[in-house]
Amino acid sequence: MATYDNEQQEQLDQFKHFWKQYGNLITWVLVLVLGAYAAWTGYQYWQQKRGLAAAGLYEEMDRAVSGGQSDKAAQAFADLKKDYAGTTFAAQGALLAAKVALEQQKTDDAKSALQWAVDQGKNPDLVAIARLRLAGVQMDAQAHDEALKTLSASVPAEFAPLVDDRRGDILVAQGKKDEAIKAYRAAWDAMPPEVEYRRFIEGKLTALGQAPVAVAAEAASSVAASAP
Repeated sequence: MATYDNEQQEQLDQFKHFWKQYGNLITWVLVLVLGAYAAWTGYQYWQQKRGLAAAGLYEEMDRAVSGGQSDKAAQAFADLKKDYAGTTFAAQGALLAAKVALEQQKTDDAKSALQWAVDQGKNPDLVAIARLRLAGVQMDAQAHDEALKTLSASVPAEFAPLVDDRRGDILVAQGKKDEAIKAYRAAWDAMPPEVEYRRFIEGKLTALGQAPVAVAAEAASSVAASAP
């Protein structure tokens, strides 16, 4: 029994020595870990609460637009930009605001809303959509160089054909036929055959004398003719 007590006391002394040497460090590590966990949990809750509030504002904006209450819609969008910039709903609000502005022939307001979405948006897909629409508005305003600059940024791969298509439209407006054909061809090649919009691109190429099917047939004939 005495041997057991001595061993127990020795273990206790070792533990005291260990804690004296490393106790503060262990305590601070635990504090940091638990603090980080609490902060992450709080951040998640804050993000969820923020998302719900942004969603409510966007719904309010959408209802105001549907009801023809332009002032109320504008205020809701202003609140989204002010308090919830960077959320998906704020970017969607910018696209909706631009749509309404164009319907009311307020081109500058539309460009401003789309530019905000491009600059502040965090969702790559929505930013790409904003770029495409902004480039279209700029093209209609004859600001061709600005439109091409808007399209120069990288976008998700699935949007690349649409960017090339819009670039082709701008180049046609500038009278740059060969460059436009190149852009349209890149769009047509990259777009899956089952996508209906591919036919519109084919129509643009055909109008420029470069129907993609005919071009492919000519290339095949050329290869066949050069074969031994």
